[in-house]
Amino acid sequence: MKKFLLHLGASLSLFSLILVGCNAPKQASTDTRNTSTDTEQVAFQQTEGDTIRIASDETEYEIIIIEPGFNYWLKSIARPEGYYSQSFLESRNEIYVLNWNQRVLQPRQYDPNLYELQINYDSFTDYGYEVNYKLYNYFLYFQRKYSQQLGPFVPRI
Repeated sequence: MKKFLLHLGASLSLFSLILVGCNAPKQASTDTRNTSTDTEQVAFQQTEGDTIRIASDETEYEIIIIEPGFNYWLKSIARPEGYYSQSFLESRNEIYVLNWNQRVLQPRQYDPNLYELQINYDSFTDYGYEVNYKLYNYFLYFQRKYSQQLGPFVPRI
């Protein structure tokens, strides 16, 4: 099984795909469309790491997300699985990964504690619905929690 690893919350040097996030201070958002709810604030303020693991022999990829509050956010805030089409998720993930990787390469312009490692996401590889769904929702969570915008659209739920 190929490993498709998404690790957030602590540094790790293994990767087929690694993301590293941290508890950087949240910057104030001036965009009212990105205003978080009380339930979302509960997720953002969590300090203990959540771990989400998705493994599938069918797709031969694995994704592991370790980020305080993400599992809570995914279950209580995110749209349910099946809400988005796989093609929608893949197209958004492609944009988010491209912007993420550009920010990794510009540590003087973007916080290197938020954007540590590049993501190896191949748009010609079928990672399956579940991997794309969790990756897409992590990007939404990340953008909303850290007041970042990884694409031309405001990250809304």
